[in-house]
Amino acid sequence: MADNLSPTLARFFAVPDHGIVALDGPDATAFAHAQFANDVAALAPGHWQWNAWLTPKGRVIAVFALVKASDDKLLLVLPDHPAELFAEQLRRFVFRRKLQIAVPADLRVSAAFSPPALARNAQIGVLEDGLELDFGADGGGRTLRLSRSLAAGDGDGDDEALAQRWQAFDLRHGLPRLPSAQREQWTPQQLSLDRLRAYSVKKGCYPGQEIVARTHFLGKAKRGLALFRARMPLRAGAAVSDGARDIGTIVSASADGALALAVLPLDREPLPLSCGGSGLDEIPLQEGLAR
Repeated sequence: MADNLSPTLARFFAVPDHGIVALDGPDATAFAHAQFANDVAALAPGHWQWNAWLTPKGRVIAVFALVKASDDKLLLVLPDHPAELFAEQLRRFVFRRKLQIAVPADLRVSAAFSPPALARNAQIGVLEDGLELDFGADGGGRTLRLSRSLAAGDGDGDDEALAQRWQAFDLRHGLPRLPSAQREQWTPQQLSLDRLRAYSVKKGCYPGQEIVARTHFLGKAKRGLALFRARMPLRAGAAVSDGARDIGTIVSASADGALALAVLPLDREPLPLSCGGSGLDEIPLQEGLAR
């Protein structure tokens, strides 16, 4: 299937592993800016950014797209993290802020391997029944749509295969798709979130900020992401070995286990690597997904 079909011919499909959390109210931007790792206050309305929520120890709970529809309305698009659980955890920190945190029942997430009709890079496109985001990168155009109805063609038998292809595209471009066991395990630097411009070291305080800033300014980031093609199916959490010892961990794997992201030392010997006794072939991460 060509990755650059005309938007009018785009084949949209469901991505059920993506959820949406909405922040509504006059304090929405200020609250998100104080909670999340990227600079929400500097993001212009009508644009989106990659962002992350961290523990106080600087470990990544979730990586997501933050859409600023307006200063009073933000949408978080969460891959792999249950939206209801995320919203419940986030509500604990609202205190006296004037905002509501909810999972909108009227918005669905769908996707297409074609360029968006209106969105460009970080600028969102406003559609008749929702929004579209430009998720394209080196390797082809992609559109993510947040709408009140499924696009024509959604929901038929090929959706699962297309959603798996979407996930593999994310992995190839260094977007860690974290299963539950890999949450709260890694710092933004270990997940190479600088490649996505998903966190800030210059904004004010947020949970985990001290750890992130210290690592950045003292130059102590020692591990980052590497991409591998597997000769046998891989799973998240499995150890990566250089033959003498375990030196890293698989943090994300494609649905078929053939493609994986691992956290490994940045300075390592060029030795053959394996996982579970099977050899790994390292391949370069692709660019273009940063916003």
